Amino acid sequence: MSDTLLAHSAPMRQDFFENQGELLAKLAAEGQTPDALFVGCSDSRVTPERMLDAQPGDLFMLRNIANIIPPYIQTEIGIASVLEYAVLHLRVPHIIICGHTDCGGIKGLDKNIDMSREPALSRWLDLARPAQREVDFRLRDLAPEERHIAIVERNVIHQLRNVQSYPFVREALEADQLELHGWVYHLERQQISFYDPGADQFSFL
Repeated sequence: MSDTLLAHSAPMRQDFFENQGELLAKLAAEGQTPDALFVGCSDSRVTPERMLDAQPGDLFMLRNIANIIPPYIQTEIGIASVLEYAVLHLRVPHIIICGHTDCGGIKGLDKNIDMSREPALSRWLDLARPAQREVDFRLRDLAPEERHIAIVERNVIHQLRNVQSYPFVREALEADQLELHGWVYHLERQQISFYDPGADQFSFL
């Protein structure tokens, strides 16, 4: 029995291999040296390679619900292994943590998730709850849409803090071998805002 999904995508795949064949062969022979580790949400509407016009080999990818990096003391082996490989082996010069608007994970913080049915999702989203609590404590009386964006932004900031709790990340930062970037992709505006640590706010270019 044939794989219908694979068969359906055959023309696109053939076109991709023809156009990128030389680059793909070079990467296969010489290995990868990506420019950045991109930490993004698993949301199907977030397409980092297309947004950044990235080619094969440009981005090392880590995607999960709500673009979360657990702090070092709560390290999750899958996340930690990606960070270790990116920083210690690939020596990426940049780590980008990118949230997005209309994020189902962030919206899930306001829902009563059934622990008996979705224990993993419930525990995972708890790692984003500090952002929600900070917004609700510091920025009261926001309209629902403004509140959502504020939580998305604070979540990115919290994940930037969390990634710095890993000793090898701190060492790379202190040696000026690594830079951190916090972004939010605004789906409805089709724009990306960036975090300015000095002003503690997000801005558009």
